Amino acid sequence: MRLLLVEDDEMIGESVATTMRHAGYAVDWARDGREAELSLSHDLYDLVLLDLGLPKADGIDVLRRYRRDGGSAPVLILTARDAVESRIAGLDGGADDYLVKPFDVDELAARVRALLRRRAGQGNPVYSHGNITLNPASREATLNGEPLALGPREFSLLQTLIEAPTRVFTRSELEDKLYGWGDEISSNAIEVHVHGLRRKLGPTQIVTVRGVGYRLMRCE
Repeated sequence: MRLLLVEDDEMIGESVATTMRHAGYAVDWARDGREAELSLSHDLYDLVLLDLGLPKADGIDVLRRYRRDGGSAPVLILTARDAVESRIAGLDGGADDYLVKPFDVDELAARVRALLRRRAGQGNPVYSHGNITLNPASREATLNGEPLALGPREFSLLQTLIEAPTRVFTRSELEDKLYGWGDEISSNAIEVHVHGLRRKLGPTQIVTVRGVGYRLMRCE
């Protein structure tokens, strides 16, 4: 899962980025409104964490333009503007949730998980597909009820696949989900992660669609 953090305060931004990366997300960090708009134009993100009081372009304007241009990723506003009018303006401008600073980073992580579940049409906090379960909150996965020891990117890859189990993801799409700005990506990184998952899940759980990409095996 790849997030865009839009925050001009270095201390807050560093804390949020670190927390989200430790939770297994790839995080890109834009520090002003113009950089945010440029980043959003690439349509890479599963969720946006958006401050409102930004240099170069106000966060509400960034949000409205993003929605006007068809941007569909969930947007969670992070701001010191705690007036009811500001909350209403943010939600009516296209935000999906609103968190007032200062906030607890564990609550932030829980809200992110909830928004991503909602986007995937998933009410249950634990994903399941056949004999596989995955819990994003605890970062735990099981196969036939037995715990799976997954690396951070293996877990993120499995989460991406299990959230849309019938969809075929290209290698480029999976790279965009798993890696952020500045991350080193080897030419066979996705193949390596897929191979690692197959060793732990079984060789048939992840299907290669020749010339296209990967998806989970269909459940009967």
